[in-house]
Amino acid sequence: MEKVILAGPHLPEMIHFEEEIEEMMQLILACEMEVECVITQNLRSINKKTCLNQGKIEEIGHQLQIKDIHVVVFNCDLSPSQQQELEKTWQCEVMDRTYLILSIFQRRAKTKEAFLQVEVATLQYFLPRLKGSYTHMDRQKGGNRNKGMGEKKIEIDSRTISKQIQRAKKELKELEGQRNLQRKQRNKNGIKKVCLVGYTNTGKSSLLNACSDKQVFEKDMLFATLTTNTRKITYNNHSFLLSDTVGFVSNLPHTLIEAFHSTLEEVQEADLLIHVMDASSSSLIQQKLTTQETLKDIHADSIPVLNVYNKCDLTDIEYPRKENDQLYISVKEDVSVLLKTIDEMLFSSKIVKLKIPYGNLINDINKGSKVIDVEYQDDGVLMEVEMDEKTISYYEKYLES
Repeated sequence: MEKVILAGPHLPEMIHFEEEIEEMMQLILACEMEVECVITQNLRSINKKTCLNQGKIEEIGHQLQIKDIHVVVFNCDLSPSQQQELEKTWQCEVMDRTYLILSIFQRRAKTKEAFLQVEVATLQYFLPRLKGSYTHMDRQKGGNRNKGMGEKKIEIDSRTISKQIQRAKKELKELEGQRNLQRKQRNKNGIKKVCLVGYTNTGKSSLLNACSDKQVFEKDMLFATLTTNTRKITYNNHSFLLSDTVGFVSNLPHTLIEAFHSTLEEVQEADLLIHVMDASSSSLIQQKLTTQETLKDIHADSIPVLNVYNKCDLTDIEYPRKENDQLYISVKEDVSVLLKTIDEMLFSSKIVKLKIPYGNLINDINKGSKVIDVEYQDDGVLMEVEMDEKTISYYEKYLES
């Protein structure tokens, strides 16, 4: 793997600095690179021109030469001018935190939607960084004397990138329309929706696989999956949809949150969120706060949450067990306590009698609710059904006294 130097400022507000550096090392590894050394600088505020002060810039330059390294990764975001100045000084590639995460997403994208989402975010990242990229190039010559000096290459590239962004956004809009149709159909069926959320690499995909026969990709690495995978789960004669979502990370770039808008809508429309956490992580508290902040950013913080502490097999924590709204489990061993808890939270229901006219409504009830008894009559079907209060409200006019 390619060796890199991890560098950056340690500012007073960075109260979890060691955890952030450890996370950066994991992100670099996920980008198939390896940290050769870490060089940071305690600063009250960043240098507007080069982020770090001159002495540290020279120290990093010296390390690049003696270790023959060609990439420096910063633990923070850099302005376009800072990035260009550092690349000019060191004559090497400089990646900031957002660029690193984008690079990981580019490697992980598998579906057309994920490719487009990452493409939009990447192009939006590079658009303001075009300035200064072609300072060694003069103006293009016009095709004939009436065209003048022609346009600068930067202007041509800027327009090209803007067009690419618009094209990708248009394709995403079309895919979003298809997703909305699927979502409307699911809502029409009245089936409950549960979303797995949490920090990246806490075991969300593994949990989905443990609950379903149809497997999704899982691996012990950051951002193993970028797409939302949904499976229909049946437990105790109740059915619900369980969706795995893209993992969160501290300071997730806003360009990615915007690009993955349609994917994150699955979270916003859930009836229940399963917050999956790595109980063995030394950064557990910080990761929990990051997820809570991200849910707030996407306006999903008012949805009921079940906190699930996974990977308890790697700790001394007693499991499987339930304690108030918290579960302690290992998805490698048993998820029955989780399914039982989801069932209790989603289907706090009662038994009612409905007189349903012949038609599609009968199929909807059969799919979305637990039917106990059916009596076919001339003017409709008398059904004894177990439903929650929300579903009962949909069929209120069909209630039999």
